[in-house]
Amino acid sequence: MIDELKNKTIFEKIGGAFKVSALIQKRMAELMEGSRPLIENTNGMTMMEIVVEEIMQDKITADFSAPEKIEVPKI
Repeated sequence: MIDELKNKTIFEKIGGAFKVSALIQKRMAELMEGSRPLIENTNGMTMMEIVVEEIMQDKITADFSAPEKIEVPKI
C-alpha cells in the first residue's frame, strides 16, 4: 500500500477522502489518455503512486468550488 494513504496528510491537504478519491481518479484518467507525469523519476512507479506523489509535491490539487453563476438554456 502507498504510505501516504496510510496517514492523514494527503486527506488534510485535499479536504477529505472523497475529494482525494475523485482527484486520483481524474488524474489517473488523464495519465491513461497520454498526459505526462508532473514529477520526475517515475520508473517502476504505478500510476496510482505517480498521482499520489504529484499530490504530495503540490503539483496537482483539487478545485471543487462552485461556479458563481450557472446558465440554464431556455426550452
